[in-house]
Amino acid sequence: MIRLRGVLIWLALFAALSWPVAVSATSPLLEWRGPIYIAAGFAGILGLVVMVLQPLLAAGYLPGLPPQRGRRVHRLVGIALVLLIIFHVGGLWITSPPDVIDALTFTSATPFAAWGVIAMWTAFAAAALALSRKKLRLSPRLWRPGHSGLVAITLVCTIVHAVLIEGTMGQVSKILLCALAVLATGRALLDLRAWALLKRRRAI
Repeated sequence: MIRLRGVLIWLALFAALSWPVAVSATSPLLEWRGPIYIAAGFAGILGLVVMVLQPLLAAGYLPGLPPQRGRRVHRLVGIALVLLIIFHVGGLWITSPPDVIDALTFTSATPFAAWGVIAMWTAFAAAALALSRKKLRLSPRLWRPGHSGLVAITLVCTIVHAVLIEGTMGQVSKILLCALAVLATGRALLDLRAWALLKRRRAI
């Protein structure tokens, strides 16, 4: 019974995350785009998909992945997210350098560009903080709120960035994916905060 429940959870998660990707893959807008631009766009979509998975891994919600193993996978997936962001921006740079320069300098005429750039830098900062935690000898009281705060900013800016773009992602599937990311991240942050407070009280 427990194994069946786990399988159903994984199937439901796969269906929810693959639907927006499938909608994008069948969009008629792809007919007017080059392969590099398409690949860059899908890197961004997959990045949003990863942002749904990350809090689920960190909090140990996924069946078959207990908290300790889930956090190890969380770190690897975090590196993958950074690579997806680099590929997303790099692909757009190859296809249209002036647009990327305008975005990076916050002079773009498109409102979604600035939100995407902020999300990019805060995601990089969150990853750098996680990777340098041991080297900087940061205590959980310092690094966890810092990392969580940067992740929250990244998520909000990414959602605004995605919602403002009228591209290959269907409006309904895009809203669903963004809602899943908010729910997963919000639940994980609340649970992890509660766990940290409980641990702190036990230490007193």
